[in-house]
Amino acid sequence: IKFQLMLVYFLAGLAKLNADWLLNAMPLAIWLPAQDQLPIIGWLMPYKATAVVLSWAGALYDLFIPLLLIIKPTRWLAYIAVIVFHVLTYVMFQIGMFPFIMMGATLIFFSAGFHQKVHAFFGFHQKIEPVSYGSERLSYPLKIALAAFVAFQILIPFRHVLYPGNPFWHEQGYRFGWRVMLMEKAGYAQFKVQDTRGNVIEVDNTDFLTPGQEKMMSTQADFMLQYADFLKAHYAKKGVAAAAVKADVYVTFNGRASRRFIDGDFDLTSVRDGFENKTWILPFTETTSEI
Repeated sequence: IKFQLMLVYFLAGLAKLNADWLLNAMPLAIWLPAQDQLPIIGWLMPYKATAVVLSWAGALYDLFIPLLLIIKPTRWLAYIAVIVFHVLTYVMFQIGMFPFIMMGATLIFFSAGFHQKVHAFFGFHQKIEPVSYGSERLSYPLKIALAAFVAFQILIPFRHVLYPGNPFWHEQGYRFGWRVMLMEKAGYAQFKVQDTRGNVIEVDNTDFLTPGQEKMMSTQADFMLQYADFLKAHYAKKGVAAAAVKADVYVTFNGRASRRFIDGDFDLTSVRDGFENKTWILPFTETTSEI
């Protein structure tokens, strides 16, 4: 469990070692100005320098907090940093239960004696005996299973390197990579259902999707495939034999100009989602003005 938690932090820090985060302070430079009403520190939020400082601080925190938690002399200082970091992210970005889960889970780095005191404080008096699992206790199959688990947890977050292009753009291999809060992305998607006679029905997304669902769908290719299949089935029930479902999609991320995301002539119902490279996603090219 300690390994899993350390990996979450370290890989999140490793993912922050990119030009957008360290040099352009993106996406914090977009998000922080909206926090100017915070008490005490709110006046600092509109400044680009604040975004730069917090971007670097966030990267350093994620990279080094695992080491500071595992070393006993720095453990308490590191845990205070954990609390400060996650309370701030919760207050500023409203990211759900994740900060509280991490603040609770990282208590596992403390000794059995510490947890005994916590149990006693809350009225639980059952004695906790520290257990040492030496390698001699592990059977060969269990060793293989643990090695496979560790390899899986390390390798899967790097699978995005198998796909050409910018992972922020196409997001293939992006999930389960602990690439946390690295981009502000928005999209516009106009879907069109074309029947066998060549007639085209322009879809109003609000008839089928909540605002949150539409926001997620309009920037993520796998969601577009699911939505296209749904639309084909929906109109089939209404007697419309859909020959193809296509979409005009424009996407922007981290302050860049909006550009076409997928091939507008591609039938999104003609493929199934999988691990293959989605060649119908248009390649991302950076313009001089955006560098």
